[in-house]
Amino acid sequence: MMSWQTILAIGSGGFIGAVLRAYLNGVISHKVPHELPFGTLGVNLIGSLIMGILIAIFMNSELFSLHTKSFLSTGILGALTTYSTFAIESFLLLEGGHILLALINISLNVVGTIIMAGSGFYFTKLFFNT
Repeated sequence: MMSWQTILAIGSGGFIGAVLRAYLNGVISHKVPHELPFGTLGVNLIGSLIMGILIAIFMNSELFSLHTKSFLSTGILGALTTYSTFAIESFLLLEGGHILLALINISLNVVGTIIMAGSGFYFTKLFFNT
């Protein structure tokens, strides 16, 4: 069970990350207008880079408390982009030599989330007859 301090750290980090996502997505989309969603791609790439940096630091240093780690990784980066968590988990599987598990994880996340998003979209359209 999580402590109230960890919940508060994640929640406050989540607030910051969500605001950062909206801001960065808007800035990138405005600066690079295109049919492709470069704003989303930008926050996913930035968040994944920062997640990799933080996890490497967390694994090789005892400078950060559990609450600080939770605030930065699950809170800020989790709200900025959940893709960063998927990216680092897939990388760690690859680095650990679990290539098949990594490929399964990547495939299920990418294809599965697209299928689920589409299913939700179409079932909702059917429900509202639009």
